[in-house]
Amino acid sequence: MTDYQEIGRDWLVGGEGDEARPPTDLRPEIPHPARMYDYYLGGKDNFPADRAAAEKVLAISPLVRISAVANRAFLGRAVRQLATEGIRQFVDVGTGIPSAGNTHEIAQAVNPDARVVYLDNDPIVLVHGRALLSGTAAGSTSVVQADLRDPAAILAAPEVRRALDSGEPVGLLLVAVLHFVDEERDPYGIVRTLVDALPAGSRLVLSHGTLDFTPDVDASRGPAVYRSATAQLTMRSRAQVLRFFDGLDLAEPGLVTAPLWRPDGPEQSTDSQVGIWAGVGEKR
Repeated sequence: MTDYQEIGRDWLVGGEGDEARPPTDLRPEIPHPARMYDYYLGGKDNFPADRAAAEKVLAISPLVRISAVANRAFLGRAVRQLATEGIRQFVDVGTGIPSAGNTHEIAQAVNPDARVVYLDNDPIVLVHGRALLSGTAAGSTSVVQADLRDPAAILAAPEVRRALDSGEPVGLLLVAVLHFVDEERDPYGIVRTLVDALPAGSRLVLSHGTLDFTPDVDASRGPAVYRSATAQLTMRSRAQVLRFFDGLDLAEPGLVTAPLWRPDGPEQSTDSQVGIWAGVGEKR
């Protein structure tokens, strides 16, 4: 596992030319959703507290790990599809800890000049900035400290404004992040603010956790585990997730479970029960 306590003394949060920020407290004793997600995916960038919390969630629903893997695969397929359709710039909000098949790797494999901005408020994600800054062109990939709950700050961030061409469509990725925004923070307003700022032809790639397929599970048990972590968890129904696409044209096959969004392999028996709704919408 990476020695975060050591790296944390000198971590990079931006692209070429950005300054190193001061050290930060990684709080390894408190479970963090990004590190728990890394554990679900089989990663090693997590601490004992993260693993213990993740195991509690898995004890409630073993499908959580399957859902995490399916969500990651959805991200890859969606980015590849958008890049194939000519989208050359991406904003990935709440990217999480890097693992194989990052957004910039997929997009630049299709369009070598694709530009990707990662935004996250997790210091461990930011520690990995150097690894992400390996795009095919200088400055094509940047990592910025930002919080989804402050969309105005995201839009005003110099790194974002510098990296993106305001005249070209953008792929906005909100993948498995909105379930960490509760109703008091107005998640629908956040998405609306971000989408309204994008040019026509832009796409919203969104996935969201749900309990629609686990009616026998106490709806409070999973979120209760996350209440001891650094972020809360708010699961939403298909109808609630669909609202995030209001005003957008949903691409085929619509809002479906993550494995069923344009799969590149045969359907599995659990695909229709994976607790992640996923879809892609286009702004006209």
